[in-house]
Amino acid sequence: MPDSNSLNNPESSFPILARIESPDDLRQLDEAELPELASELRAFLLESLSKTGGHLASGLGSIEITIALHYLFNTPKDRLIWDVGHQCYPHKILTGRREQMAGLRQQHGLSGFPKITESEYDHFGAGHSSTSISAALGMAIAAKSQGLDNKAVAIIGDGGMTAGMAYEALNHGGAIDTDLLVILNDNEMSISPNVGAMSKYLSSIWSGKLYTSLRSGSKKVLKRLPNALELAKRAEEHVKGMVTPGTLFEELGFSYFGPIDGHNLEDLLSLIRNLQQISGPRMLHIVTRKGKGYPPAEDDACKFHGIGPFDPETGIAKSSSKPGLRSYTNIFSDWLVAKGHQDSRLHAITPAMREGSGLVEFSQQLPERYHDVGIAEQHSVTLAAGMACEGLKPVVAIYSTFLQRAYDQFVHDVAVQGLDVTFAIDRAGIVGADGATHTGNFDIAFSRCIPGVILMAPANGEEMFSLLNTAYQYPGPAMVRYPRDSVAQPATINTDDCVEIGRALQTRKGKRAALLVFGSFYNLAEPIAEEFDLSLVNMRFIKPLDETLITELANEHEFLITLEDASIIGGAGSAVLEYLSDQGIHRDLLRLGLNDCFPSQGSREEVLEESGLDPASIRKSIMEFIQS
Repeated sequence: MPDSNSLNNPESSFPILARIESPDDLRQLDEAELPELASELRAFLLESLSKTGGHLASGLGSIEITIALHYLFNTPKDRLIWDVGHQCYPHKILTGRREQMAGLRQQHGLSGFPKITESEYDHFGAGHSSTSISAALGMAIAAKSQGLDNKAVAIIGDGGMTAGMAYEALNHGGAIDTDLLVILNDNEMSISPNVGAMSKYLSSIWSGKLYTSLRSGSKKVLKRLPNALELAKRAEEHVKGMVTPGTLFEELGFSYFGPIDGHNLEDLLSLIRNLQQISGPRMLHIVTRKGKGYPPAEDDACKFHGIGPFDPETGIAKSSSKPGLRSYTNIFSDWLVAKGHQDSRLHAITPAMREGSGLVEFSQQLPERYHDVGIAEQHSVTLAAGMACEGLKPVVAIYSTFLQRAYDQFVHDVAVQGLDVTFAIDRAGIVGADGATHTGNFDIAFSRCIPGVILMAPANGEEMFSLLNTAYQYPGPAMVRYPRDSVAQPATINTDDCVEIGRALQTRKGKRAALLVFGSFYNLAEPIAEEFDLSLVNMRFIKPLDETLITELANEHEFLITLEDASIIGGAGSAVLEYLSDQGIHRDLLRLGLNDCFPSQGSREEVLEESGLDPASIRKSIMEFIQS
C-alpha cells in the first residue's frame, strides 16, 4: 500500500498513472503496461477515498473495464454513459481529474457522480439508477440522424437491471437498427462456472468476423425460406441458452456476449475489439467483484459501498457520530421493529435501500414481512397499494428523492383509491455530500397538492414516534418526512401515542411576530425565538394545516415567519400564504427555506449555510424582515 504522502508524490508512487492526464495519454501506453496501471489506479483510489470517503467498492470493481473502454474508444468523441455513477471514480481519475479527487464530494469539489458541467468526458449526469441505456440509446439515435460516427456505450450494474426503465430501453434499442453497446457489470455474484475456457471460447467465436458474417449471410438466404429461418433462429438461441444466461437479451434484440471475467484486461480488450467491428445493439456481460483488491471491501462490499473517511490499513471508518445523538433513520428503525412485533399486518417495503433506510433490524427479526424489491420505486409503491387492498398495513421506507420516481403510482395507485399506505420519507431536505441528485427538497410541493394525503414533519425523536403512530393509524395515505440528521435519543420507544391530525403545538408566546417551524429546524429556532421575543410554533402537520391556530396567530401578530427544510416554492410556507390569502387575511409573511435552485454538495452544515438556513443566516433574515 502506498505511504501517506503518495498522493502528493504521484510520480514516484504511481509512475504510470502520473503520466495520464487524459485518455489520449492512456492510449499511448503499450498494452502490456495496462495491468500495472490498473494496480496503481486501485491503490490511488483506495488512498484517496480513505481521506474523503465515497463509493469505494463499486469503483474498485470497475477499474479494468474503465481502462479498457478509454483505451479502445475515442473518448470524448465516443460517449461512455455510466449508470448511477457509483462506479465512475476511475473514469474521473483517467479523464484529467486525478488531482481534484482530494475534494471529492466536498463543497465546491468534484461531484461523486458524473456531471455534464464538470468535464467534457461526462456526457450524462447520473445519481438515480437505470438511466444509462436510455440516454446512450438517445445519443446513438442522434449520431445516426446527424450522420456522425460517434459511438455510444452504456455501463450498467446488475443492480440497475432491477429497474423497469432499463428493460424499457432494451426493448426499444433491440427493435431498431442502432449502434449501441451495453456493458452489464455484474458485481453481486461470484464468478460463475460460465466464466471459464468454454465461455471465453464461445464469446470469442460469437464476436468474431467469421461467425457474424456467416450469421448475417445465412439470414439473408434463409429469409427466402421463412420456416427455415425460424428454425435456425431457435436452434441458435437454444444452443447459446444452454451455456450462457443471454437468451433474454437475445429475445430483446441484442447480440449477447459473455459472461467474462471483468478483471482480465487481456480478455476484455480482445472481446471489445471484436465488438467494435459489429454494428447494431450488443450486450457484453462482465463479472466483477465489488471492492476488488482491497480485502475489507471484498469481505463487506455493503459497508464500503458508500463510506466516510477510514483507515486504509484496517478498513475501520473514522467515527462521525455525535455523542448522545441518534439519527432519525435509526429512530424510525426502532419504531418499525417494535410496531412490527405489535401488529402482524405491518409489512415493510424498500426499493433496494435496506441499510440506508434503517430496515436491517426489521429484515432480520421479521424476514417474512420484509420486502426489498430492488431498484424499482414504482413497483414498491404499487406493491404497497396491492397489499393495502387486502387488509395489510404496508410501510414504504423510501428516500425523498427516490419517491419522485414513483409519483404517478403514489397519485394514481395509492391516493386516488384512498389506500392505507404509510410512507417513511428519509433524506428529506438537505442531504450534504451527494448533492442535488439526492437532495429531498421537493416532496412537500409534490405531495401536499394531492387530495386525501396527510403530511407530517417531526421536530425531534419523541415526536418522530408519535407522528409515525399517527400515520400508521390514519386509514389513508400518510407521509412522515425527516432529514439526514441526528437528534437526542428518545428515552423509550412509543408505539401507541398519536397526535390529533392537523393540530400544531405553540410552545412560546412572544410579540410582533410568530415563527412557524415545520420539522427538524425547530431545535435551532428555539434560541432565535427567545432572542427576538417571537411566538414559536411546532407545526408538525404540513397537510392539513392547523388553520385555527394560524388565524389566531395572524390576528395577534404583525408578521408571520415560516421555516422549513424544503423548497419554498410550493412548500409549507406557501401553504400558509395560500390559506391567509383565501381567508382575506393580510399579513406580511417571511418564508424561509430552500430557494429556487438545486443545492450544491458539501456537508449538511455547509450546504445549509450556503442556502441561508444556518442559525446565523436565519437570525439575519428575521432581523432584516422585522426592521423593514
